Amino acid sequence: MRSRAPSETIWGHIGVPIPSIDSSRSVKLLPFVLAFVAGSVDVISFLGLDGLFTAHITGNLVVLAAHILARGEATLALVISVPLFVIMLAATRVLAAGLDRSGIPSLGVLLFVQFALLCAFLGICIAAGSGVSASAPSMILAGMLGVSAMAVQNALVRISLVGAPSTAVLTTNITLLTTDIGEIILGQDPGLIAKARQRARRTWPAVAGFLFGCALGAWCEAAIGLRALVLPASFALVALALGTTSKLATGNTSNKG
Repeated sequence: MRSRAPSETIWGHIGVPIPSIDSSRSVKLLPFVLAFVAGSVDVISFLGLDGLFTAHITGNLVVLAAHILARGEATLALVISVPLFVIMLAATRVLAAGLDRSGIPSLGVLLFVQFALLCAFLGICIAAGSGVSASAPSMILAGMLGVSAMAVQNALVRISLVGAPSTAVLTTNITLLTTDIGEIILGQDPGLIAKARQRARRTWPAVAGFLFGCALGAWCEAAIGLRALVLPASFALVALALGTTSKLATGNTSNKG
């Protein structure tokens, strides 16, 4: 069986199309848009929900350990966030497998799930108002909806997009981008340089989107509080539109050849 170029259709085990990141212009934009969502929702939740990271789950582990060791206590949201993130990753994988067995492309469905979770996160925060404590049950629920949305996003770029970089882990992406730039400038092997260029073309939009999302999200949160979640929710809607209008994401591809 011949290998396929990155822009060709990738097919699941029962013929369900899985878009490559290079398959269309709309899919190429997804890493930037999704990274913007992750960066903005992460900084907004951190500032507005007493230090809760919704996308950067490693940050929650660090903060949780620091709280326990330094103070002997930790917020309920931090304690719940890590196992919930893992559970939602597993649930997303199960959902994607079920969609695959039914012959339904998973990309559009998972993007919709993420959008719905972010809308619920935003809705609870708007309904609660600005005077509610981050430890209130409604705000803990809101934060967990944000964590769930980011778990879905982390999973979908692995499950439903071929060749996509992580859109919520800036450290990994910066490391890859920096080393690939170094290879492009200093490398001697043309094959390795070509691979580094391809990876860098895929990685830099995710880095730029995350940084832009963090900057704009922080500014909006300072101005309007948790209502700033309308920003990542809006970009999640853009991601949904990009994913569902893609020829491959909607499953309109006529054949495998």
